[in-house]
Amino acid sequence: MRRQTAAALAAALLAAGLTPVLLAAPASAAVAKHHDDFNGDGRRDLAYGGPNDVDRAGGTVTVVHGTANGLDTARPRLIHQGSPGVPGTGEQDDQFGVTLASADLNKDGYADLVAGNPTEHVGKAEYRGTVTVVWGSKSGLSGGTGVAPVSGAGGSHAQFGGDVATGDFTGDGSPDLVVIGGGEAWLYRGPFTKAGATGKVSRIDKAGSGWSSHGLAAGRTNGDGKTDLVILGAQFYGSEQRHRIWSLTGSSSGLSSGPSKTFTTEPWAAAIGDFDKNGHGDIAVGLPDQGSGRGAVTVWRGTSSGPSGSTTFTQATAGVSGSPEAYDDFGYAVSAADANGDGYADLAVGVPHEDVAGKVDQGGVHLFRGGSGGLSGTRSSWIPQTVVGPADDHVSFGFSVRLRDLTADGRAELALAAAQRGVVLRGTSTLPATDAATPLPEFEGGFAD
Repeated sequence: MRRQTAAALAAALLAAGLTPVLLAAPASAAVAKHHDDFNGDGRRDLAYGGPNDVDRAGGTVTVVHGTANGLDTARPRLIHQGSPGVPGTGEQDDQFGVTLASADLNKDGYADLVAGNPTEHVGKAEYRGTVTVVWGSKSGLSGGTGVAPVSGAGGSHAQFGGDVATGDFTGDGSPDLVVIGGGEAWLYRGPFTKAGATGKVSRIDKAGSGWSSHGLAAGRTNGDGKTDLVILGAQFYGSEQRHRIWSLTGSSSGLSSGPSKTFTTEPWAAAIGDFDKNGHGDIAVGLPDQGSGRGAVTVWRGTSSGPSGSTTFTQATAGVSGSPEAYDDFGYAVSAADANGDGYADLAVGVPHEDVAGKVDQGGVHLFRGGSGGLSGTRSSWIPQTVVGPADDHVSFGFSVRLRDLTADGRAELALAAAQRGVVLRGTSTLPATDAATPLPEFEGGFAD
């Protein structure tokens, strides 16, 4: 999942009421087909941050269910710490759901939502943070269970839940969970139970290397069927800090350490997709601070021997619309999936602080289409802020993006965020349909992976 800046975290402070839902019998004994199908109807659902009520704070997650006719935007579900069965209490500086992931963690046929709340106080431990699993059912998400931090993951200012990611990292058929806490990544092996039981928990760390973790991205890089992981972080060499990402491959014993890649600025976002269709996932890394905030995206190419070689894209790359300017923040958000159904993964790149026609921080999104040889600037398209409403200053369009097939037609829809507004563009055989944007209800924060 992408790492949030202070501005994005503030945008994702949420809250609202929830219509109670009832738990239903499991849909099946098998893991849900889609990791984001919360009601088990075979359709992907969409989860994102929503707004705060005037009389309640602490963070809210909005869920819109997918149907055969598209997203059911008329009946959003609102999940927060005041919802029936969800542990904890919403407080003014909480950020329930500022980090999100999903998977069928208890293997009952319904996907479950993982919500991080990294600034929650627990007893006397300020900013210890919490992670909550909200359980899927036939009628949607209902009730929740806290994930207990192990020693070193919790404590004052540990910010447990600073990021979360899911996947079957061990290849045993049970989805697992990775959580950032205390500057470390922690692997919680599945299966999970509503009583709070998990499998073995272990720390993912570069022993003796001064490694600090702050972000996660999960996907498949080597074609062996197991989920792989990318950790965004830094290594400290005395007083020197090096910004790096670390590739790990899934294995029966957990996650196996792979190569690292160093950058001159902090990596804030990452996504995994097979952009050249060679069977090995490529790692796209958003570097919005590069070049005095002009920004860049580096694609670390997947090969049979692991990530090797890279290509960097900016708004100065041939074929890419616009021109790089300080503090545009190209690469602030990235997401990968096949948007046009040609078998190649595509990449959405947010540029939330792009100035357009005199409008300050209006923002926009680039869509890079995959193909032979991988991504190319000549196969990129510009999606303007005006798909969410009239051109205006400080809209910050593109601060969160998400590509997923919400209509089950083999083409991913593109969900796009702006200040207090969000839309979904329908996937087509060419480009996402910008003439028929679906507004998202109760929107204010970022999307789940």
